[in-house]
Amino acid sequence: MEDIDLFAAAADASESSGGAASRFAPLAQRMRPRTFDEFIGQQEAVGPGRFLRRMMEQDHVPSMIFYGPPGTGKTTLAQMIAGLTHSAFKKLNAVASGIADIRAIVKEAEENRKYYQKRTIVFIDEIHRFNKSQQDVLLPYVEDGRLVLIGATTENPFFEVNHALLSRLRVVRLQKLTDGQIVRILQQALSDTERGLGAQHLTVEDGVLAAIAQFAGGDARMALNLLEEMAAMLPPTGGALTHDLMESIVGERVQSYDKKGDNHYDTASAFIKSMRGSDPDAALHYLARMLAGGEDVNFIARRIVICASEDVGNADPMALVVAMAAAQAVQFVGLPEARITLGQAVTYVASAPKSNAAYLGIDAALADVRGKNCGGVPLHLRDSHYKGAAKLGHGQGYIYPHDYEGHFTKQQYLPDALIRARAHYYRPTDIGREKVLGEYLHRCWPERY
Repeated sequence: MEDIDLFAAAADASESSGGAASRFAPLAQRMRPRTFDEFIGQQEAVGPGRFLRRMMEQDHVPSMIFYGPPGTGKTTLAQMIAGLTHSAFKKLNAVASGIADIRAIVKEAEENRKYYQKRTIVFIDEIHRFNKSQQDVLLPYVEDGRLVLIGATTENPFFEVNHALLSRLRVVRLQKLTDGQIVRILQQALSDTERGLGAQHLTVEDGVLAAIAQFAGGDARMALNLLEEMAAMLPPTGGALTHDLMESIVGERVQSYDKKGDNHYDTASAFIKSMRGSDPDAALHYLARMLAGGEDVNFIARRIVICASEDVGNADPMALVVAMAAAQAVQFVGLPEARITLGQAVTYVASAPKSNAAYLGIDAALADVRGKNCGGVPLHLRDSHYKGAAKLGHGQGYIYPHDYEGHFTKQQYLPDALIRARAHYYRPTDIGREKVLGEYLHRCWPERY
């Protein structure tokens, strides 16, 4: 498929009115990629041979949802798809739009298809903010192809989008851009003399672009906005983008602990391994490094939550409770106070007894489910409440454990195939609370525990 200039029509229109629209648009908007050659990142979605790339090359556009953090290319990809497939493009924001707006676009889409043989792509930003009624209105139009829906959301669509609508959409996960990818995007903007800052002849102090990328935290729009603000502080004839200039705009010193793109991952790795290794001093040190470097507190909180389950597990179940409470608290209080909450969670998780038995157990169970025929759910465990289930024998013979001493009695729970295979996934350690769990399980199932 030939590359086309997605913004050509807009550029022609703006030039006819003096070019004001193009000239005064934000840098992030002017630098939106027009072709795959200009698009940086998301190779899992748009790389050669990948789903989206193949769909556009075949001129087939299914309805889908782009799910990912801010500034990762959701709007840009939707516009590229419309341009490269010569489709009409309509954009709605779920915060400001309603059912009347949807119906108006559907009417226009029907006219496009009837009179111009042209598909219409409707891009709905923040689609998770549509309520159930608004989402339901879209169903028949997506179903019969009157419009192609592309939704964008930063929230998990499996929780935030109605199942009926989601079942008709392909979910495309977009990843946070790496610092290296953000740097390449900034370099594009600095060298582009037509849409970017190339005509200003700016020089860049060593490490500044990496510091901008680190500050942006994977958000290309934020990085380009900061670059544009820095350039606006310099004369039109040129100047130097420096760390001091950046800090004067950001308002506080940004610690460049990730200038080469490796320190971010190395520090996070050392942080997790220190908690796993029960060294709270080292864990606090790496936490301090990340906080001083401007790391996203949500990223830090997620690492603590994962460690609490993966490395502490049932040796101290309270570790997950503390970690989750901290993850919610940092959202509520924000920095600088969030450092206190994170410090509490880190020291608790680092100081807790460790077990990875639950982590190993679920991975072993998943391996069996994905790799072999495990058989059906035993009849006595099946739901007997829906119509006709009792006639099929569902629930017959089930023993209610609470009717027995100790609230336990033996019966079969695993499918027959796994009983024959002697499947055994969870192996409690004798550490912390898990030792107590193991002793209870031994009393219940001495042949296994």
